[in-house]
Amino acid sequence: MSESDRQARRQAVALAYQEAEGAPRVVAQGYGELAERIVEEARRQGVHVHDAPELVGLLMQLDLDEEIPPRLYQVIAELLVWVREIAQGDAP
Repeated sequence: MSESDRQARRQAVALAYQEAEGAPRVVAQGYGELAERIVEEARRQGVHVHDAPELVGLLMQLDLDEEIPPRLYQVIAELLVWVREIAQGDAP
């Protein structure tokens, strides 16, 4: 597989959650170069990036600004716990 084929298949989804909302929402998604830009911006902003192709595939089926469906609550909750644990480990 060439580098361009591999990059074209890359996918990224960004979620955001506000306590006033019912569930996390899709705030960005894309393939290839756009996916790379989403990941780069997340890292630049200090947002932890998790690589789970199966989950990304499911989230790519959602529309922008759409809340995640209830069937994904458990896996997203586990991911948020993981992110919190990492963030606490980074704290002095």
